[in-house]
Amino acid sequence: MVSRSYSNLLDLTSGDSPTFGRSGRKLSRVATVAGVLSELDDENRSNASDAPSSISQERMIIVGNQLPLRAYRRTDGEEGWNFSWDEDSLLLQLKDGLGEDVEVIYIGCLKEEIDPSEQDDVAQTLLETFKCVPAFIPPELFSKFYHGFCKQHLWPLFHYMLPLSPDLGGRFDRSLWQAYVSVNKIFADKVMEVISPDDDFVWVHDYHLMVLPTFLRKRFNRVKLGFFLHSPFPSSEIYRTLPVRDEILRALLNSDLIGFHTFDYARHFLSCCSRMLGISYQSKRGYIGLEYYGRTVSIKILPVGIHMGQLRSVLDLHETETRVAELRDKFQGQTVLLGVDDMDIFKGISLKLLAFEQLLSQHPDKRGKMVLVQIANPARGRGKDVQEVRAETYATVKRINQNFGRTGYEPVIVVDTPLQFYERIAYYVIAECCLVTAVRDGMNLIPYEYVICRQGTGKLDATLGLNPTAPKKSMLVVSEFIGCSPSLSGAIRVNPWNIDAVAEAMDSALVVSEEEMQMRHEKHYRYVCTHDVAYWAQSFLQDLERACRDHVRRRCWGIGFGLGFRVIALDPSFRKLSVEHIVSAYKRTKNRAILLDYDGTMTVRNSISKGPNAEVVSILNNLCRDPKNIVFIVSGKDTKTLTQWFSSCETLGLAAEHGYFVRPNHDAEWETCVAAVDFYWKQIAEPVMSLYTETTDGSFIDSKESTLVWNYRYADPDFGSCQAKELLDHLESVLANEPVTVKSGQYIVEVKPQGVNKGLVAERLLETMKQKGTVSEFVLCIGDDRSDEDMFEVIMSAVASASLSPVAEVFACTVGQKPSKAKYYLEDTTEILRMLQGLAAASEHSAKNVSPSSQHVIIDRE
Repeated sequence: MVSRSYSNLLDLTSGDSPTFGRSGRKLSRVATVAGVLSELDDENRSNASDAPSSISQERMIIVGNQLPLRAYRRTDGEEGWNFSWDEDSLLLQLKDGLGEDVEVIYIGCLKEEIDPSEQDDVAQTLLETFKCVPAFIPPELFSKFYHGFCKQHLWPLFHYMLPLSPDLGGRFDRSLWQAYVSVNKIFADKVMEVISPDDDFVWVHDYHLMVLPTFLRKRFNRVKLGFFLHSPFPSSEIYRTLPVRDEILRALLNSDLIGFHTFDYARHFLSCCSRMLGISYQSKRGYIGLEYYGRTVSIKILPVGIHMGQLRSVLDLHETETRVAELRDKFQGQTVLLGVDDMDIFKGISLKLLAFEQLLSQHPDKRGKMVLVQIANPARGRGKDVQEVRAETYATVKRINQNFGRTGYEPVIVVDTPLQFYERIAYYVIAECCLVTAVRDGMNLIPYEYVICRQGTGKLDATLGLNPTAPKKSMLVVSEFIGCSPSLSGAIRVNPWNIDAVAEAMDSALVVSEEEMQMRHEKHYRYVCTHDVAYWAQSFLQDLERACRDHVRRRCWGIGFGLGFRVIALDPSFRKLSVEHIVSAYKRTKNRAILLDYDGTMTVRNSISKGPNAEVVSILNNLCRDPKNIVFIVSGKDTKTLTQWFSSCETLGLAAEHGYFVRPNHDAEWETCVAAVDFYWKQIAEPVMSLYTETTDGSFIDSKESTLVWNYRYADPDFGSCQAKELLDHLESVLANEPVTVKSGQYIVEVKPQGVNKGLVAERLLETMKQKGTVSEFVLCIGDDRSDEDMFEVIMSAVASASLSPVAEVFACTVGQKPSKAKYYLEDTTEILRMLQGLAAASEHSAKNVSPSSQHVIIDRE
């Protein structure tokens, strides 16, 4: 069967179809009304990933805001457009790392606006010639999406600029957010046109498309999806101010792999997931992952590199050699410092100029000998802030040149006209030091390009009069707030806000010894060469393949609406407990054992009212009235609390403190499941816990008769987790020779006697029933956390022993989808109570159909 996809692109071709076309249902290609898109039936979409694929070749669909193309109006008198590859585009360059056997398809917008009447012809040309699928966005919608939400909200916020006033980023505008979502939907539709969901990998790039993963995951539950963020990700204190923070986080978590340039950016993202969604990460064998509804979302930390081949080919151009010779003559006898930045508020151009001004002021001997060349690229955004940066830059340059310049010497030269790539390369070649003083930048590859250009070529060495065999040298002064800074260990790192420090760094960079310059250059050169864009792309693809390798064997289905959509991915043997199935098994069995956790199972964790409500008590009493049932609440609570809460449940069995104390019914005395224990170890453990309680605001000690629990549920999650790890190590050390177990759980660190766990209760109950000749035919065990796994393990292993009937029905059920020894799950407390109500109703119905005399006989027999 052919994979389900869409054929409207193929309709553009008159004869031969592209190799990646498939037949299927059509989807609207062009959005003609801003924000209004045609939608396919969601049920059809969610089932699409079950279709087997007919394509075996590995294929990567790369999705970015802009296609890696340049567009030109035809100049031969004919109507239409000419297109060529944009060699500077990262999306094009990364193709080198994917391998020749990987077919690449690009999806994105064109930089030029295409008239609707020309869009079909342009789409056909791009499809046939470049394997590019253009997303045509109506101008008004694109303006709200790109210049509105992306540049007014996301870009400033991700660079740590809060909208404290309308002039600083602007207030949140819901209509701009809706435009952002609509454009992401259009991109999703474009992916739908070409994807073979069981075979293709999809790689989405940057903050423009952060909700795209949700739309793709909704349509194809098993889509192999990676996302890479090329901008910084802000700390949780900054990010949490975004009104749509949860929607964006959940959308990103619909990816299989999320990439960041630096650990700082990844750490901030993980912190946001923990603080806002309650999702914590785990590190296993060097890989960081987040468990999200049964799916593991992997985190990739690897800075992007440059395209070595492109750079070296430009270095070999005759035009480059000529331009280098011109600049050599122009700056004869002067030391050139170089800055290459976009003209925006985050590049720190004015800070760099102020530092250079201070350098000239403090070192008069450098006047006339030192020149700062600032290449100012056009800003990618637009607005009042761009105009202010431009005005401040030119005013500062004018002041410096007036104060320190003279005839034939300008201390600062601003190059604000568009430069060919080879011209920029020429400036790199002749500059003794490169300055990058951005106050915040996602990566910034300028230092990498500079290092490679300073390595030079034989022709350029001859032009500059250098010995080709002599070691090369270069110096870098980089801001500690840019993504490439951690990779450049030989650079002089500066705080760009500290003008004195930047001025001092400029001076220091040019007075270090030749040997040290050469050593720093060689260190950087080796790193940049081995960590180029091909290495980055290859590494990302390898990790994406690893993250997706379990897709085929997982059972997947989607839940939630809108941007709250997520996919539940479960092992085939782990499934949702059907109420009809368990009620049927319940009705046809006689001897039943029911073990129920309390917190998080019978009641919601962290609820204000801790005790059981009337509904819970009623359900438990109805279950206990059935003489075929033995019902136990197995809790971590102490005996006093459980006795008080369940005083009205006379035949209910209770197990307190995770099974240390047991009481079979209201009239019985509390017993211990293990031999008498001396609790002198508490005198060692409690002072240690008290120390951590004093230093961790929001934590407290829960002291029970058999256990000590340090609880940090109300503490700062990051600090609390850190303190819990320290406390765990501390307690294990001081209690190493004591007969106790130290364990960490959900927001707790617990010390309890060895051998005490909830599994003891299950084991004891089944053994007691066996000794009385009533071997259990039905076992139901429900719990929500790690402590309940011991019960699950006992009842599952009892199936193979004589503790249960050979035809026993066993239901080990956990709350929520997560790795568990249980074979079943229910979503939440509401579903659990609904299921237990179904069992109670079955018991009531059975009791009504039994005569009083026969019922008495049953009671006597029991």
